Amino acid sequence: MTTEPDTATVLVVDDETDVAELYTTWLGQAHDVRSATDGERALDVVDETVDVVFLDRQMPGMSGDDVLDRIDERGLDCRVVMVTAVDPDFDIVEMPFDDYLTKPVAREDLLETVDEMLVRDSYDDTLQRYFSMASKKATLESEKNAAELDAHEEYREVSRRVEDLRERADETVSEFDDFETAFQEFG
Repeated sequence: MTTEPDTATVLVVDDETDVAELYTTWLGQAHDVRSATDGERALDVVDETVDVVFLDRQMPGMSGDDVLDRIDERGLDCRVVMVTAVDPDFDIVEMPFDDYLTKPVAREDLLETVDEMLVRDSYDDTLQRYFSMASKKATLESEKNAAELDAHEEYREVSRRVEDLRERADETVSEFDDFETAFQEFG
């Protein structure tokens, strides 16, 4: 992972060369950026030094979904953000990504997302899973109407997971607050 708090190593994966170059230019002003224009190349350059991956879903050959699965199988400790023109559907619930951006994406959105992913990386596993699930829930809510959401078990499942993870995260924060209060009393 990165050693400087404000600088990240970012991998941009998009089969559209112009898009990959644009994102690389935007992000390169603040971060160390690598890029790949296909899934195979992405898997060649992603390693334990990468902090954030911006990954297109729809690519010829190896899809972004396949790349995502391989990153997950390797156990790489990086945050993955799907950046795609594919409108999200209920299949995203089980996908191991941290956030979902729908193209077109502005420069500020990319930079803010890197910052957010770096903050999330400092969280424990429960908080990371909470924010990942909350992102999926918010993505579905922004793309689907209430009737579509109510009709799908996947949405009810992601809602249950978000609530469960929120409760677990609240317990962790409460335990930390209790420890901090006790520590201050002895200090």
